[in-house]
Amino acid sequence: MNNHRNSTSAIGFCLLPSELIQNILLYLVLPEIIRLKLVSKSFSHIISDQDFIRACNVRSRSSTWLFVYKKRWPRDLTLHGFTDQSQRWFQIPIANSLRPIISPGEDLYFLTASGNFFLFVSNTKKVVIFVNLVTQTVKEIPPSPLGPRGTSSWRRSGMKLVAGPPGLDHFRFLFVELVENRPILFVYDSESQKWESMEAKENVTNLPCHSERESENICLSVINGRSGSVLIVVKSHGDGTTPFILRPRFGGGGNDGEQLTVRLSWRNVVDRLHVYGDGHMMIVTSDGVGKMMLTGIELWGLSLNGRHWQYISKVPSKLMEQIKKPHGVMVGCLEKRDGIVRAALMSNFEGLSHIIWLTYDIQTRHWIWVTLPDCKMKGSNIAGFAFSSGITLS
Repeated sequence: MNNHRNSTSAIGFCLLPSELIQNILLYLVLPEIIRLKLVSKSFSHIISDQDFIRACNVRSRSSTWLFVYKKRWPRDLTLHGFTDQSQRWFQIPIANSLRPIISPGEDLYFLTASGNFFLFVSNTKKVVIFVNLVTQTVKEIPPSPLGPRGTSSWRRSGMKLVAGPPGLDHFRFLFVELVENRPILFVYDSESQKWESMEAKENVTNLPCHSERESENICLSVINGRSGSVLIVVKSHGDGTTPFILRPRFGGGGNDGEQLTVRLSWRNVVDRLHVYGDGHMMIVTSDGVGKMMLTGIELWGLSLNGRHWQYISKVPSKLMEQIKKPHGVMVGCLEKRDGIVRAALMSNFEGLSHIIWLTYDIQTRHWIWVTLPDCKMKGSNIAGFAFSSGITLS
């Protein structure tokens, strides 16, 4: 009876004028629209209309997504996505997409995402796999010049996935490693299906690490230590320009009165979490034994010439009171895009996972806590999470 009623409702909806249906569908987020293409030929025809695709892409490109990959059983492989333009989590099953190249029970980890592309690493085969959720394309990436790499070899702050340009089904995957004490950048181009490696050079001419257009540069972490870091900067459009090295250090680049966290953070590194990404660093402090409680969160960035880490801001005490909860092990990811720094902190306490999503507007100096509904992750194996943007229908 219910199936008949649902079928009748779908048929009635499809009888509405196509322009009205398109306007209604534009209020949905992309995973919902993609699923509707499978409901009927009428929906598929409307969603495939070029005018609708353009309107949908303009809206969806501005969305920021947080994706969490969890697996409850070997065959229940699901991406959970939350966007700042909605109020609920979306489940995106990927088991069927991966079935042609992944054996049942294979150990997968979610690395990163950009646009329609998602990268996973197989800990069993030690290969990287890309998935295009819109076209359902799945393919293994050839091993890098460093050879096969398992889950533990990849560092979130040392890699970047760049989709595009818009309208093209291509991407570039960049990561940096220290090889014989030399920072080497490795770049995979999906169009040529080949790897390229480049040795980074010292920034002897004091080139600014910030561009007037922040999207022009990609900043990747090589090493992060007590006194400072080693980063490399490379042009995002891949014009063959040699990447250069930055060695930002603490002290001398910010307000000494605001550097208390850094001076104390190495007394007990268990109580400090340093999250790096896109030339920024978040320092998360906690207190407690066994049951930890957040006590402070600071944001730091690079000085203009990249020689120092500079203090930017800290989460206000009132907001800290709202977000702090008991936690055990905590991990994080961080990105900067369009003048907004976004950070996600994931922790686990007594079998329950908890995620904190914070944003900081560089221009307005304003912090926002993006509240997330329960993702129902109890008993699940969380195997990677990352921010993404630029998902489109084409």
